[in-house]
Amino acid sequence: MTAAPRRFARGRTQRPLGWVAALGAALLLAGCGARDASLPTGAWRATLAMPSGELPFGLEVEHANGRPVAWLVNGSARTQVAEITQQGNAFTLLMPGFENRIEARLFGSANGAARLEGDLVLSRSKGATLRVPFVAIHGQSWRFFAEPAKQTINVAGRWATTFGEGDKASLAVGEFEQAGALVTGTFLTPTGDHRFLAGEVRGDELWLSKFDGGSAALYRATLKPDGTLEGIYSGPTGESRLVARRDQQASLGDAENRTQMRSPDAALDIEFPDLEGRRVSLRDARFRGKVVVIALAGSWCPNCQDEAAFLAPLYQQQRARGLEIVSLMFEHFGDAPRAADAVRRFRTRHGIEYTTLIAGLSDKDDAASKLPQLNGVYAFPTTIFLDRSGHVRKLHTGFSGPATGAHYQRMTGEFNALLEQLLAEPAPAA
Repeated sequence: MTAAPRRFARGRTQRPLGWVAALGAALLLAGCGARDASLPTGAWRATLAMPSGELPFGLEVEHANGRPVAWLVNGSARTQVAEITQQGNAFTLLMPGFENRIEARLFGSANGAARLEGDLVLSRSKGATLRVPFVAIHGQSWRFFAEPAKQTINVAGRWATTFGEGDKASLAVGEFEQAGALVTGTFLTPTGDHRFLAGEVRGDELWLSKFDGGSAALYRATLKPDGTLEGIYSGPTGESRLVARRDQQASLGDAENRTQMRSPDAALDIEFPDLEGRRVSLRDARFRGKVVVIALAGSWCPNCQDEAAFLAPLYQQQRARGLEIVSLMFEHFGDAPRAADAVRRFRTRHGIEYTTLIAGLSDKDDAASKLPQLNGVYAFPTTIFLDRSGHVRKLHTGFSGPATGAHYQRMTGEFNALLEQLLAEPAPAA
């Protein structure tokens, strides 16, 4: 592979500057009160130091009502970051709907370009955190390479993909669009999708990345003479092998129907606390004679965020007709107050008005133990549809979000058609 793009140093001290530049930087930092150290508006090139190299993403800043607002940019996707706090020249950007945050300090530099330097702090299972070095340079808008390649390979289309090897191998389908050297797309998996990816091709290589507030990933692959893409996929804690071959008929099979009831005729009986600790059961009067959608989710889960963005307005439109939605939240935190706080942020992010219950930890085995009527829980989210009599009419594993384009339209269309059918059925006699 070609050498990776230049990585920015992460040292906590600045390199020696000329005396004029040093004086300017010193004055900037010395006067960094809450008013003085404002984030410069416009484009920033942000990078994360991943195990396999530098992961770039777009960052844009604007000021609204005297406060900074940032946007994470990945292709056509723009994610607003409105919760930004400041102390002197230190800024904290809290990711919308997630417990993740960027902690960084603002510095000047010899060429006049502002620089943010610090860490992305990722919330992990059981309350642990992971720090990933973060740097952003103001005034740069390119992603991997400052100058796009003039002659490129073509990776547009559909790719049958395998991540990992041996018993850890998992199947996916890559779908890419290409304009010149620029590439956008995503990977569909049996549990959802990788959301919006952006990058480019250079020589015989494909470079893709994303950081959307919830997850960070870097992809590098080389197009071999036989037409196969081979390379690596890297997350914050390691990497795995990536192999893909062009296949317009590539499919994930029947993965969306993997979760099933152990006994098709059994009733689904659940009871969990809400955010205030009150026990809520499907036997409660508010659910009687209603169509109920149960979503197994977690605020840490990007695909669950996509599903919530779809379910929240759907509930507002259909609850008067007898729709209820219950989200069983499996959070990173074992203590109820902290889990409830994470779920409140999730609710605020999407304007959720339906019921959210604290069901357990962010673990599929824990979720399966809490729902023994199911043959297993294989993905967050998993969605269960109950008719007005309380019978399970359909289960759906995973969620293909907006990044999947036509797949998202098809899946949400099927969801709406099923709900329309269930809502049209009469309620059982009292």
